[in-house]
Amino acid sequence: MCDAQRVTSEPVRPAQPGAAPDLVELAKIVARQRAELDRLRDQAAMSAVVERATGAEMALTGCSADAAGEQLLQRAKAARHTLLEECWITLGSLAPAAPDPGEATGPVGTGIAGPGSGVPEETATPDDVAAALARLGQALVRVTTPHDLARCLLEHLAPDMRADAVMLYARRPDGGLDLIGHAGIEDKLAAQWRQVPPLSGIAALDALRAGEPRWLEDFAMDARRYLLIGEPPEQWRSRAWLPVTAAGSAGVCIGVLRGRAGSFTPRDRAHLRGVTGLCAGRLRAFDAPPERPADAATDVVQTLFDALPLAAMLLTPLTAATGEPEDFRVEAATAQAGDLLGRPGEELAGRRLLEFRPALAGEPLWWGCVHTLTTGESYESEPFAHEEVLAGIAALSTYSARVARLGDALVVSWVRHGSSDRQEQRLADLQRLGNIGWANWNLATLEASWSTQVFAIFGRDPADGPVGLAGLPELALPEDAPALTRAVRALVQDGRAFDLPFRIRRSGVIRHLRLVAETVADMHGTPVEVHGVVQDLTARRRAELALVESEQAILTQNDVLRAERTLASRLQHALLPMANRPVQLAGLRVEVAYLPAQSGVHVGGDWFSAVELPDDGALLVVGDVAGHGVGAVATMAQLRFTAKGMVITGSSLTGALARLNTLLLHSRDSHATATMVLARYNPRQRRLVWAQAGHPPPLLLRDGEARYLRRPRGMVLGATSTPVYEEAECRLEPGDRLILFTDGLVEHPPESIDRGLERLAEAVAAPHTDGPGSLGPLLAQMLPDERRDDVCVVDVRVPRVRER
Repeated sequence: MCDAQRVTSEPVRPAQPGAAPDLVELAKIVARQRAELDRLRDQAAMSAVVERATGAEMALTGCSADAAGEQLLQRAKAARHTLLEECWITLGSLAPAAPDPGEATGPVGTGIAGPGSGVPEETATPDDVAAALARLGQALVRVTTPHDLARCLLEHLAPDMRADAVMLYARRPDGGLDLIGHAGIEDKLAAQWRQVPPLSGIAALDALRAGEPRWLEDFAMDARRYLLIGEPPEQWRSRAWLPVTAAGSAGVCIGVLRGRAGSFTPRDRAHLRGVTGLCAGRLRAFDAPPERPADAATDVVQTLFDALPLAAMLLTPLTAATGEPEDFRVEAATAQAGDLLGRPGEELAGRRLLEFRPALAGEPLWWGCVHTLTTGESYESEPFAHEEVLAGIAALSTYSARVARLGDALVVSWVRHGSSDRQEQRLADLQRLGNIGWANWNLATLEASWSTQVFAIFGRDPADGPVGLAGLPELALPEDAPALTRAVRALVQDGRAFDLPFRIRRSGVIRHLRLVAETVADMHGTPVEVHGVVQDLTARRRAELALVESEQAILTQNDVLRAERTLASRLQHALLPMANRPVQLAGLRVEVAYLPAQSGVHVGGDWFSAVELPDDGALLVVGDVAGHGVGAVATMAQLRFTAKGMVITGSSLTGALARLNTLLLHSRDSHATATMVLARYNPRQRRLVWAQAGHPPPLLLRDGEARYLRRPRGMVLGATSTPVYEEAECRLEPGDRLILFTDGLVEHPPESIDRGLERLAEAVAAPHTDGPGSLGPLLAQMLPDERRDDVCVVDVRVPRVRER
């Protein structure tokens, strides 16, 4: 962290033995308050940087404040900067202000250098450098002077590239240099080098004139070429002088001095170039506001403002060519105004309003200023909350802004509301937000009083006055009026409080209300006044009714889905008969497993086939129809039996897939899709030929090593009318194990399917048993406690010679 930030990390010293517990707690509270105060200061300073950069972007492009902020964000993302870094870089591109503040050099006259101004583009930097620059950008908000900046840079660069000193030089009009900031060098040496005449052989001057860094990495050669700083110069064996480019020119040079010899690595150079880009904005922010011509009247107003204990500003309009006000210049301002505008400690006089607070362009205060300037009518804003620090403690205060015309200028002032005003405003907000209001009825004088919200709830014009207690039942619906009448009578006669819901009709719509009332008795126990609260519960009642209807609909739908699941499950079991033990097929031992999904109420469309062919070979198939329910099961049955029939009657595997694709495209559900693996095994040659349609490839285990077969080309069934399918072949060896599966075995979000495939290969390659039922441990290892998809597995073993 930088030197200016050390106060934020002040620790609470542990209490000494025997210290009073109250003092320890007090110390903790003080430390927390200091940390909170520092946080608020940092937040305000960072907001100020963002707003100034937004104003610069508005001036450059003529866009709105929101658009300018979005442009800054997009540029930051593209360059992999933080928003704060991008703001410093943008501020570093500001051109010097025009001599006459009224002359505009940009859309609103801030004179900003845009693209093509000579400001070098940021290049990509390593991640660690980018993170370091992000920290520096945040630290710069606490820097207030060039000396602070030098100390901050030294603390930033010392651990990263072992920098021992930092010097900041500014170019004078005569071409010489002034030392404006330094850290890591003695005061005596700084005094000797405070002013440098425009001589040749000065590395800092050379860097400024060329506009390029000077890397002094060979001390012997550098000593012959340059006049080196130091007592003796050998105390810094390597140096870098980097010009800070702002608005296309360099007026400040940063020197980084190291005691160790050696070159600055490419990473170091990228880091230092990024540092100069951020420092350009920070140095530009040190600039004083533009000079204003002497004006006796303005000086008098400023003197008056200095004596006022409130926030106020005197603004003069700056008009565009159309005559419309495009900005306001601050002629005079109190210190409190800077606090309210997020500019504590800054000199506001002479600056443009949108320069340091661009977001005002879309706020009511801006339009209030324009309205007052145009019509002469005073403007007063709605009360708003502002967080401020009073006596070192953060607190929320309520303010209102007022605008009044003074000749051709405007006086803007902020009035802080007292506690009673705030409580009244909070009570009004509470009634409005809760749609609740209060009512009083005097039983002796028969007078009634309602709050504004009660009139709004009943839809009654306040000019008609409130309704008496006896007349309340007449406002309710006829079916609710008797209960309300009885409650009012018991309240008046017996003092019995009530809490009663009733309905009214307002503008043709039924409203659900609630009335809570109680009496206030005199010294003899006789009720003399009634206090009541009226609340509009229409929204809550509608939500309750909608919830009941939704629950009923869900129960009905759930019953339908369960019935559908039962039907689909029975159909699926009929179509996929499961063997209780492994079967022998064409000299292979084949074991199958099908596990339905455990979550949801639908049945999926996973299936398998393992049948013997007329040529004594075997057909092995796994497939997966997209979707769930009876439709998916029906499509699965259609594909399963059609595929088996085509292959048995002599169709090639690719031909069968092409015809199945056509079948899906012309089925009743033209949007149905499916994936599949078809494999034909020849036992005499131990040759496996297979093809696939968008399905995971089989997994082959041989000699303890598991690998997935290389997939031939193949499109998902039902995806296109012109698919391409290819075959692949593999010779199986004794002892081989081949696993065909659907994606439910390996796809378990949030885990990626690639990771699931890796886990399956690891599980199959682990020591296992070749006995019956060996699929059980594999499934237990691969599947989560709750399955969201069906799982279908065909486990094929090639017996070893001794097993035959």
